[in-house]
Amino acid sequence: MTGFADRHIGPAPDERAALAEAIGTRPGLVMDEALPDAIRAAGGAAGDGAPMRADAGADAAERAGGGGGARDGRARRLPRHGVSEAQALAELRALAAENTVLTPMIGLGYSDAVTPAVIQRNVFENPSWYTAYTPYQPEISQGRLEALLNFQTVVSDLTGLPVAGASMLDEATAAAEAMLLARRAVRGQSDVFVVDADALPQTKAVLRVRAAAVGIEIVERDLAAGETLPDAPFGVLVQYPGASGRVSDPTPAIGAAHTAGAQAIVAADILALALLRSPGACGADIAVGSTQRFGVPLGFGGPHAGYMSVRQGLERQLPGRLVGVSVDADGRTAYRLALQTREQHIRRERATSNICTAQVLLAVMAAMYAVHHGPDGLRAIAVSVAGRAHRMAQALAAAGHAHVHAEFFDTVRVRVPGRAADVVANARDRGVLLHLADPDTVGISVGEATTDADIEAVLAAFGAEDGAGRDTAGSTALPPELRRDDEILAHPVFHEHRSETAMMRYLKRLADRDYALDRGMIPLGSCTMKLNAAATLQASSWAEFARIHPFAPVDSVAGHLELIDQLEGWLADITGYDAVSLQPNAGSQGEMAGLLAIRGYHASRGESGRDVCLIPSSAHGTNAASAVLAGMRVVVVACDERGDVDLADLRAKIDEHASGLGALMITYPSTHGVYEAGVLDITEAVHDAGGQVYIDGANLNALVGRATFGDLGGDVSHLNLHKTFAIPHGGGGPGVGPVAAKAHLAPFLPSHASAQRPRDGIGPVAAAPYGSPGILPITWAYIRMLGADGLAAATDAAVLNANYLASRLGEAFPILYRGERGRVAHECIVDLRPLRAETGVTVDDVAKRLVDYGFHAPTMSFPVAGTLMVEPTESEDRAELDRFADAMIAIRAEAAAVGAGEWPADDNPLVNAPHTAESLTREWAHPYSRAQAVFPAGPAQPAAKYWPPVARVDQAYGDRNLVCACPPPEAFV
Repeated sequence: MTGFADRHIGPAPDERAALAEAIGTRPGLVMDEALPDAIRAAGGAAGDGAPMRADAGADAAERAGGGGGARDGRARRLPRHGVSEAQALAELRALAAENTVLTPMIGLGYSDAVTPAVIQRNVFENPSWYTAYTPYQPEISQGRLEALLNFQTVVSDLTGLPVAGASMLDEATAAAEAMLLARRAVRGQSDVFVVDADALPQTKAVLRVRAAAVGIEIVERDLAAGETLPDAPFGVLVQYPGASGRVSDPTPAIGAAHTAGAQAIVAADILALALLRSPGACGADIAVGSTQRFGVPLGFGGPHAGYMSVRQGLERQLPGRLVGVSVDADGRTAYRLALQTREQHIRRERATSNICTAQVLLAVMAAMYAVHHGPDGLRAIAVSVAGRAHRMAQALAAAGHAHVHAEFFDTVRVRVPGRAADVVANARDRGVLLHLADPDTVGISVGEATTDADIEAVLAAFGAEDGAGRDTAGSTALPPELRRDDEILAHPVFHEHRSETAMMRYLKRLADRDYALDRGMIPLGSCTMKLNAAATLQASSWAEFARIHPFAPVDSVAGHLELIDQLEGWLADITGYDAVSLQPNAGSQGEMAGLLAIRGYHASRGESGRDVCLIPSSAHGTNAASAVLAGMRVVVVACDERGDVDLADLRAKIDEHASGLGALMITYPSTHGVYEAGVLDITEAVHDAGGQVYIDGANLNALVGRATFGDLGGDVSHLNLHKTFAIPHGGGGPGVGPVAAKAHLAPFLPSHASAQRPRDGIGPVAAAPYGSPGILPITWAYIRMLGADGLAAATDAAVLNANYLASRLGEAFPILYRGERGRVAHECIVDLRPLRAETGVTVDDVAKRLVDYGFHAPTMSFPVAGTLMVEPTESEDRAELDRFADAMIAIRAEAAAVGAGEWPADDNPLVNAPHTAESLTREWAHPYSRAQAVFPAGPAQPAAKYWPPVARVDQAYGDRNLVCACPPPEAFV
């Protein structure tokens, strides 16, 4: 029977031999030729088996029928051999069975939501949505861009603020980003930030971690009680409703903030805003929160789409991604990412945020939840939630149990002096989880999925009965003066898709407008768009993983914790480190966590002055941005003509900053797509000067099984589970960015007060204790089915595929960087600058023309302007590699025709690309044929032609005329 590795790796064994032969070598020698001798010596030669700490004992247990050791804890170490899809799913079923699915009524920012089946099947479980990439190429991303514009419109409408972003990582980190935005908006006033005492505890904890890194003082005030603000704060955050459930008017606190010269931030429950006056109507400058309760599973804490919206005047400082409306070359309305010059990849150490991703797949689900239900449906759900909470509170009051707040939306705090723990235990016995607020107080939160039976179980736990009767379910405990009276979600998109037929067709129509991995190769350098195997994804939908509250008691989440423990152990083996935290919910957050660990380590040794971070000029833009947000000073190190770190400049910078050197951040293999031969000299020089080495794990997929970051002298790294370990990109998120470290840094990794298994650390960098554990079964299955040997084989295949493409593309274009034996790593940089000088054809022209050939473009102008960075991954077979190479070579010939004057410079297939189907119906006055425009590959064109829905999008127009909400229907006429 064919194993998972043979299905995951695109080229079959005989194809791999042919690919190797085509580049003048043998399959077993490609890694030998690509890896420098020093790295091979450190990590083990390519042919001698994986150097990772594979667990032979686990394999023995597996052969004896012990399930790979999973049941007795021995499988924490990485198994050498993979297992079948059936066995991996059986082991996941066993882990899932160790979780107990109880009705979650804990609240604290997480609610039991209902995912409409039409959205679960057609978005969450649909590869057309989950295998898409970030919509940097707008012409082939119109479907997900429209979905994100829907999301922005929902957030903007409900918060009452005109500009909303395309999602944040979660509510707590959104609040932290809002804090930093407020500081930028009120420059120089003070370093004091005021936080509502009734804010969510995890939000307060994340704020404290982020504030400490950049010198901000956090001050708590009971804002609902009218406590006086400190002098001259730059920002004030109000929770609405509060974590305790209390609903109070935020207007006085907002007014006090403005009087003090501060920006007012409201952290708001998105469902409550269907009934409550909006933050914008109350005068807020910024609103943040989570859209989890809009149909997104709890997932033990994530992934969920956070949100942020801002008043007019702050839109150009908004962190993260922003979808805007523009026009295409034909004047038709088109969408694209707006104001991209704000992004950290461009601004680097001047960036205002390090966020490199979003939660697109979850934002799409939340947006489609609003499309599915419409404004009337959302209000009905909100009324139902508030009504059940009110009825429950009345019944408890009738039984003599006073509630703490008379006005609330979904959460009731009940006083039971000395008996709170007993009540929580009684409810647990009845299958319901409540919040133990303190020894005298129980918190109860109602969600969309809460039933009458759940309410009756809660009342029974208190010894009460439902004396209020079900006829009061429509009444609420909301203050009348805060009831919302303005229109929400008026755009037709929220009214046109009431039936499932209409909704299904809408989702299909949007998916058809996009190019995702289910259509063809996405050869993005640095981004690793590999196969997201269906078997790895299955468990994420299981209720035993999806319907678990992040603060559920430890004895109800044993399966999750065991999976997390195993995965942390496997990743430690793969990286050569001693400890791993899975909490960071994006690669950028993993970077920041690793740098905070370094800062904590230096401070513990009395060397807090070590705050200089050396970063090569070729590094990912998030590196510099993360360093700044970790409170470090960035010093750029030059690269030489080979693309390697300039050792002479590095040593000079080390000497210049010796006493203040905190860290060096490097990427290995380098961002230029080569294995630098001098990496051990680099790390040794930094260690000799007292610094720590941060190795960016973005390119780990070119190293797994052949060397470890620990071998290279790394002290800490983040990993991208959405790259190396096959969690889907989802159109730009979700991501998971675990941070792994040597033992001396382990005490400074992220921690969380509500973690089921507490650990020492710096505090949280994400809202939930384990970040986004709802998607960790994907990586667990990927590693389990490949094993150490399969992971190493995937690395070898990725490097072989990249070298084959470098060889073929090298026939037509210069390949910018190669290693010491002429090989590249997992990606190669194609230099188009000579082409432009010769013909006038730009990198944009080539990227857009690739769409006509049926491809997503490679990474453009990163890390070198005027280039394409190509990464085929191990998942693509030779036919797809050749189809791409043929397309690039054909485009080179087309450019030559332009340069020779056969086609005018301003009217040729490249400058007019991509060509829409609609363009064929107009009068054709171009000097090339319709067939040359849309079927340039001739017989090699794929059978299912991809038709871009819009022509080339005018980016500048959209930035000059910023529109970030759904345009009216007449815009498309």
